[in-house]
Amino acid sequence: MARLVFAINFKAYDTAFNERAVEIAREASRASSRHNNVRIILIVPGVTISKVLPVYEDIYVEHADPLDFGAYTGYLPVSAVKFSGAKGVLVNHSEHKIVYRDVAKVIEAASKDGLETMACADTPGEASGLAFLRPTFIAIEPPELIGTGVSVSKAKPEVITDGVKAVRAVADIPVLAGAGITYREDVTRAVELGASGVLLASAVMKAKEPGKVIEDFADALSSVAR
Repeated sequence: MARLVFAINFKAYDTAFNERAVEIAREASRASSRHNNVRIILIVPGVTISKVLPVYEDIYVEHADPLDFGAYTGYLPVSAVKFSGAKGVLVNHSEHKIVYRDVAKVIEAASKDGLETMACADTPGEASGLAFLRPTFIAIEPPELIGTGVSVSKAKPEVITDGVKAVRAVADIPVLAGAGITYREDVTRAVELGASGVLLASAVMKAKEPGKVIEDFADALSSVAR
Protein backbone atom coordinates (compact mmCIF):
# COMPACT_ATOMS: atom_id res chain seq x y z
CA MET A 1 0.00 0.00 0.00
CA ALA A 2 1.20 3.52 -0.81
CA ARG A 3 1.81 5.90 2.07
CA LEU A 4 -1.40 7.17 3.60
CA VAL A 5 -1.77 10.93 3.96
CA PHE A 6 -2.42 12.89 7.14
CA ALA A 7 -3.07 16.51 6.14
CA ILE A 8 -3.46 19.17 8.82
CA ASN A 9 -5.08 22.44 7.76
CA PHE A 10 -3.94 25.28 10.02
CA LYS A 11 -6.76 27.59 8.77
CA ALA A 12 -6.66 31.01 10.49
CA TYR A 13 -6.72 29.84 14.09
CA ASP A 14 -4.45 31.82 16.40
CA THR A 15 -2.38 28.66 16.71
CA ALA A 16 -1.60 28.95 12.99
CA PHE A 17 0.41 32.10 13.62
CA ASN A 18 1.87 32.00 17.13
CA GLU A 19 4.52 29.73 18.62
CA ARG A 20 2.04 26.85 18.72
CA ALA A 21 2.48 26.64 14.92
CA VAL A 22 6.15 25.78 15.40
CA GLU A 23 5.28 23.29 18.13
CA ILE A 24 2.83 21.54 15.80
CA ALA A 25 5.46 21.44 13.08
CA ARG A 26 7.96 19.86 15.48
CA GLU A 27 5.40 17.26 16.52
CA ALA A 28 4.65 16.52 12.87
CA SER A 29 8.35 15.99 12.26
CA ARG A 30 8.61 13.58 15.19
CA ALA A 31 5.53 11.63 14.15
CA SER A 32 6.69 11.50 10.54
CA SER A 33 10.03 10.00 11.58
CA ARG A 34 8.26 7.35 13.64
CA HIS A 35 5.70 6.42 10.98
CA ASN A 36 7.46 6.32 7.62
CA ASN A 37 4.42 4.77 5.93
CA VAL A 38 2.41 7.94 6.66
CA ARG A 39 2.93 11.26 4.93
CA ILE A 40 2.08 14.24 7.14
CA ILE A 41 1.33 17.44 5.22
CA LEU A 42 0.94 20.76 7.03
CA ILE A 43 -1.26 23.24 5.17
CA VAL A 44 -0.43 26.70 6.47
CA PRO A 45 -1.14 30.39 5.83
CA GLY A 46 1.36 32.08 3.55
CA VAL A 47 2.82 34.17 6.36
CA THR A 48 3.49 31.06 8.44
CA ILE A 49 5.58 29.21 5.87
CA SER A 50 8.89 30.81 6.87
CA LYS A 51 8.14 30.12 10.54
CA VAL A 52 7.59 26.37 10.19
CA LEU A 53 9.89 25.43 7.28
CA PRO A 54 13.05 25.34 9.43
CA VAL A 55 11.30 22.71 11.55
CA TYR A 56 9.34 20.71 8.97
CA GLU A 57 9.50 20.72 5.19
CA ASP A 58 6.34 18.99 3.94
CA ILE A 59 4.31 22.17 3.70
CA TYR A 60 1.42 23.33 1.53
CA VAL A 61 0.05 26.86 1.37
CA GLU A 62 -3.66 27.22 2.14
CA HIS A 63 -4.55 29.14 -0.99
CA ALA A 64 -3.03 30.67 -4.09
CA ASP A 65 -4.63 32.79 -6.77
CA PRO A 66 -4.88 31.94 -10.49
CA LEU A 67 -2.68 34.87 -11.46
CA ASP A 68 0.79 35.48 -12.82
CA PHE A 69 3.14 38.04 -11.31
CA GLY A 70 1.91 41.60 -11.70
CA ALA A 71 -0.07 44.44 -10.20
CA TYR A 72 -2.39 42.39 -7.99
CA THR A 73 -2.40 43.83 -4.48
CA GLY A 74 -3.32 41.34 -1.78
CA TYR A 75 -3.08 38.24 -3.97
CA LEU A 76 -0.70 35.29 -3.94
CA PRO A 77 0.19 34.13 -7.46
CA VAL A 78 0.68 30.39 -7.80
CA SER A 79 4.12 30.98 -9.28
CA ALA A 80 5.18 32.77 -6.09
CA VAL A 81 4.55 29.66 -3.99
CA LYS A 82 7.64 27.87 -5.27
CA PHE A 83 9.81 30.71 -3.95
CA SER A 84 8.32 30.26 -0.48
CA GLY A 85 9.64 26.73 -0.15
CA ALA A 86 6.19 25.14 0.04
CA LYS A 87 5.65 21.89 -1.84
CA GLY A 88 2.05 22.41 -2.81
CA VAL A 89 -1.20 24.35 -2.78
CA LEU A 90 -4.61 23.68 -1.25
CA VAL A 91 -7.34 24.87 -3.59
CA ASN A 92 -11.12 25.21 -3.49
CA HIS A 93 -11.63 24.55 0.22
CA SER A 94 -15.27 25.04 1.21
CA GLU A 95 -14.20 28.10 3.23
CA HIS A 96 -12.46 29.58 0.18
CA LYS A 97 -14.35 28.38 -2.89
CA ILE A 98 -13.36 29.49 -6.36
CA VAL A 99 -14.96 28.78 -9.72
CA TYR A 100 -14.00 25.67 -11.67
CA ARG A 101 -12.04 27.51 -14.35
CA ASP A 102 -9.89 29.15 -11.65
CA VAL A 103 -9.29 25.79 -9.96
CA ALA A 104 -8.10 24.57 -13.35
CA LYS A 105 -5.74 27.55 -13.68
CA VAL A 106 -4.28 26.99 -10.21
CA ILE A 107 -3.68 23.28 -10.84
CA GLU A 108 -2.16 23.92 -14.27
CA ALA A 109 0.13 26.68 -13.01
CA ALA A 110 1.19 24.63 -10.01
CA SER A 111 1.99 21.63 -12.19
CA LYS A 112 4.18 23.77 -14.45
CA ASP A 113 6.10 24.97 -11.40
CA GLY A 114 6.55 21.45 -10.03
CA LEU A 115 4.12 21.99 -7.18
CA GLU A 116 1.56 19.53 -5.87
CA THR A 117 -2.11 20.38 -5.47
CA MET A 118 -4.85 19.23 -3.12
CA ALA A 119 -8.26 20.12 -4.54
CA CYS A 120 -11.23 20.12 -2.19
CA ALA A 121 -14.75 18.98 -3.03
CA ASP A 122 -17.97 19.24 -1.07
CA THR A 123 -19.61 16.26 -2.80
CA PRO A 124 -18.71 13.15 -4.82
CA GLY A 125 -20.03 14.88 -7.92
CA GLU A 126 -17.71 17.83 -7.46
CA ALA A 127 -14.84 15.43 -6.76
CA SER A 128 -15.51 13.70 -10.08
CA GLY A 129 -15.31 17.02 -11.90
CA LEU A 130 -12.07 17.94 -10.17
CA ALA A 131 -10.55 14.59 -11.14
CA PHE A 132 -10.51 15.70 -14.77
CA LEU A 133 -8.07 18.46 -13.75
CA ARG A 134 -5.59 15.89 -12.38
CA PRO A 135 -4.64 17.40 -9.00
CA THR A 136 -2.22 15.44 -6.84
CA PHE A 137 -4.93 14.75 -4.24
CA ILE A 138 -8.66 15.30 -3.92
CA ALA A 139 -10.15 15.88 -0.47
CA ILE A 140 -13.88 15.40 0.07
CA GLU A 141 -15.35 17.37 2.97
CA PRO A 142 -19.12 17.86 3.43
CA PRO A 143 -19.13 21.49 4.65
CA GLU A 144 -22.00 20.96 7.07
CA LEU A 145 -19.80 18.61 9.14
CA ILE A 146 -16.64 20.71 9.21
CA GLY A 147 -15.73 21.68 12.76
CA THR A 148 -18.69 19.84 14.30
CA GLY A 149 -16.81 16.93 15.84
CA VAL A 150 -19.18 14.63 13.95
CA SER A 151 -17.04 12.63 11.55
CA VAL A 152 -17.93 12.15 7.91
CA SER A 153 -16.83 8.54 8.28
CA LYS A 154 -19.64 8.03 10.82
CA ALA A 155 -22.34 10.47 9.74
CA LYS A 156 -22.01 10.20 5.96
CA PRO A 157 -19.82 7.22 5.04
CA GLU A 158 -21.41 7.12 1.59
CA VAL A 159 -19.74 10.44 0.79
CA ILE A 160 -16.38 8.70 1.09
CA THR A 161 -17.29 5.51 -0.75
CA ASP A 162 -19.15 7.33 -3.52
CA GLY A 163 -16.42 9.95 -3.77
CA VAL A 164 -13.64 7.40 -4.13
CA LYS A 165 -15.66 5.54 -6.75
CA ALA A 166 -16.43 8.75 -8.67
CA VAL A 167 -12.81 9.86 -8.74
CA ARG A 168 -11.43 6.47 -9.72
CA ALA A 169 -13.85 6.34 -12.64
CA VAL A 170 -11.91 9.31 -14.03
CA ALA A 171 -8.32 8.98 -12.79
CA ASP A 172 -6.11 7.24 -10.26
CA ILE A 173 -5.97 10.09 -7.76
CA PRO A 174 -5.73 9.53 -3.98
CA VAL A 175 -8.87 10.70 -2.19
CA LEU A 176 -8.71 12.10 1.34
CA ALA A 177 -11.69 12.26 3.68
CA GLY A 178 -12.39 15.25 5.85
CA ALA A 179 -14.97 17.04 8.03
CA GLY A 180 -15.46 16.33 11.70
CA ILE A 181 -12.48 13.97 12.02
CA THR A 182 -12.02 13.96 15.79
CA TYR A 183 -11.08 10.51 17.07
CA ARG A 184 -8.71 7.72 16.16
CA GLU A 185 -11.56 5.54 14.97
CA ASP A 186 -12.70 8.31 12.60
CA VAL A 187 -9.32 8.05 10.89
CA THR A 188 -9.21 4.27 10.58
CA ARG A 189 -12.82 4.10 9.44
CA ALA A 190 -12.17 6.62 6.67
CA VAL A 191 -9.40 4.38 5.29
CA GLU A 192 -11.59 1.30 5.62
CA LEU A 193 -14.16 3.11 3.46
CA GLY A 194 -11.55 3.61 0.73
CA ALA A 195 -9.89 6.92 1.56
CA SER A 196 -6.14 7.31 1.13
CA GLY A 197 -5.89 9.47 4.21
CA VAL A 198 -7.56 12.34 6.03
CA LEU A 199 -7.69 16.14 5.99
CA LEU A 200 -8.52 17.80 9.29
CA ALA A 201 -8.01 21.01 11.23
CA SER A 202 -9.59 21.69 14.61
CA ALA A 203 -8.78 18.28 16.11
CA VAL A 204 -5.12 19.36 16.07
CA MET A 205 -5.22 23.15 15.91
CA LYS A 206 -7.58 23.51 18.90
CA ALA A 207 -6.16 20.64 20.95
CA LYS A 208 -4.59 21.28 24.36
CA GLU A 209 -1.89 18.75 23.48
CA PRO A 210 -1.64 18.70 19.69
CA GLY A 211 1.40 16.41 19.77
CA LYS A 212 -0.65 13.62 21.30
CA VAL A 213 -3.36 13.98 18.65
CA ILE A 214 -0.83 14.00 15.82
CA GLU A 215 0.91 10.91 17.15
CA ASP A 216 -2.37 9.09 17.77
CA PHE A 217 -3.74 9.78 14.29
CA ALA A 218 -0.42 9.04 12.58
CA ASP A 219 -0.23 5.77 14.49
CA ALA A 220 -3.79 4.92 13.45
CA LEU A 221 -2.95 5.49 9.79
CA SER A 222 0.31 3.59 10.15
CA SER A 223 -1.53 0.62 11.61
CA VAL A 224 -4.00 0.34 8.72
CA ALA A 225 -1.25 0.96 6.15
CA ARG A 226 0.74 -2.11 7.20
